[in-house]
Amino acid sequence: MTTLLVAKQILMTLYSKYEVYITPLLKFLLAFISLLLINSRLGYMNSIDKLTVVLIAALMCSFMPMNFIVVMSALFTLLHLYAFSLECVLVVGTGFLLMFLLYLRFSPKDTLVVILLPICFLMKIPYLIPLAMGLIGTPASVVSVACGVIAYYMIHYVTQNASAIMAITADTESAKFSVAKFKSVIDGLLNNKEMVVIIMAFAVTVIMVYLIRRLSIDYAWTIAMVAGTVVDIMVLLVGDLMFDTNVALFGVIFGNIVSFLLAVVLQFFVFNVDYSRTEKVQFEDDEYYYYVKAVPKVVVSNPEKKVKQINSQRAKTPQKTRSSH
Repeated sequence: MTTLLVAKQILMTLYSKYEVYITPLLKFLLAFISLLLINSRLGYMNSIDKLTVVLIAALMCSFMPMNFIVVMSALFTLLHLYAFSLECVLVVGTGFLLMFLLYLRFSPKDTLVVILLPICFLMKIPYLIPLAMGLIGTPASVVSVACGVIAYYMIHYVTQNASAIMAITADTESAKFSVAKFKSVIDGLLNNKEMVVIIMAFAVTVIMVYLIRRLSIDYAWTIAMVAGTVVDIMVLLVGDLMFDTNVALFGVIFGNIVSFLLAVVLQFFVFNVDYSRTEKVQFEDDEYYYYVKAVPKVVVSNPEKKVKQINSQRAKTPQKTRSSH
């Protein structure tokens, strides 16, 4: 355990020392991965489906605020959909605009959630995000989590139903063709019961974890993570029974277990305390009595390097000289 704490302290020290270089690098990698995934999932516009374009766009994002990554990802998505179908651009673009306004209004600091949630969906561990936001976020983080879920499912719907959307034809006028396709896309998104169930499960998980981890009890964060994982599984399974969403039981359980383990790692870096040294303090002023519970953090100092100098020169023995008379 001490080795892990020392490694954590070294990482924190390195980040604080080289933050000006590490932060742009992390933003570059995040933007690069996000844009690559969008190109791989959609890929309808050949002019932006190139590695050089992705590199240039990711390099721009590395020197801009975090919200610029969201804007660039939305722009790439809309450009691909423009090459695919104008009706999809209108529907998805309107959805992006509404989500962006809600996201800026309620949780503008949760940029990472909107970006990481679609990536976690592809990695089969989206359950990590509501656990993490319950631990380090607020109840308003439900909005950003919901926006990330909707963004993923909009792209997922287009990729899964591309052939069906293109197969819609009109009998006579091209306007009817556009209206039919427009209505089909809207109905497909609004009637997505799986998306609704996941939004409900993630919202309940965020609020549950947030409320428990703020309780003044020992191991509140651990209890919150366990409760959030169980609640998430239960809501998803109940939603599957009610709406027949065909949720994979093994995938839900395994994904939640992996997400719980990753949340434990997050807790280690964010909230690592020693409950065995908890102290309760009482003091007062002219108006109030104060009862304070103090839980110390687990902090270790970096081990000092000891340099041992070895003298390679041999000690010279003095030579006795005989005096001649």
